[in-house]
Amino acid sequence: MDEYFEFISLGVLGFLAGGYGALIGAGGGFVLVPALLLIYPGEPPETITSISLAVVFFNAVSATFAYGRSGKIQFKWGVIFAIATIPGAIAGALATTVMSRSRFNQIFGLLLISMAILLALNPGKKGAPTSAQVSVDERISLNLNRPALLLGVGSSLVFGFVSSFLGIGGGFLYMPALVYLLKFPVHTAAATSLFVLTITAFAGSATHVAAGLFQHGVRRTIALSIGAIAGAQLAARVSPRIRSDWIIRSLALALGVVGLRLVVSS
Repeated sequence: MDEYFEFISLGVLGFLAGGYGALIGAGGGFVLVPALLLIYPGEPPETITSISLAVVFFNAVSATFAYGRSGKIQFKWGVIFAIATIPGAIAGALATTVMSRSRFNQIFGLLLISMAILLALNPGKKGAPTSAQVSVDERISLNLNRPALLLGVGSSLVFGFVSSFLGIGGGFLYMPALVYLLKFPVHTAAATSLFVLTITAFAGSATHVAAGLFQHGVRRTIALSIGAIAGAQLAARVSPRIRSDWIIRSLALALGVVGLRLVVSS
């Protein structure tokens, strides 16, 4: 593949994956990993994962800056939830020797497909406020009571476990959890989910760099990240114009794709 054509093609892929991931608050890792595995079948999985996670970090940083200007990010809760993922991530890494990857992929894939169906059939988020129903002050400072906070921390532990075990960012899990469990408005949930993903993706990327897994993917990461940064900026601009139910439907599509991929791979 010609290097110039490869660079442009990866930039376009990063733009599409990063834009879509930033729009639904899931990051673009679930799109990038299968795409890169198809483009580079000879590369070891750890190289693909390190490239994807680094791109997800830059994508999430770009989206965080863009969404931060609108006051939609819940920084207080985002930091707490991000920190809570760390023990789960450690447990997930240790659990890879206990349960077979194929069995876990199959079970979790079926769970994601079920979640996708439920979200697609019920995009109205019963019980969750819409952005129009929540004042600007409430969006800036949502109050979580103790049970809700414990639920958020507990969910973060689980998401950290899943993210570490599968090697995929947990943004596509945080988004529905923030909307349906913690009653965040959809656009606020997407922005906060990306902020959490910024912290977790940085930790994962730093680990890959320290382990020497990132050295062969720098050029490709740069190309993908340029596109992902631009895609995130565009997504943050158009997000307020997109109805919340369509964001939920897009999230359902993403969950379904990830679920199918896990089931097929198992």
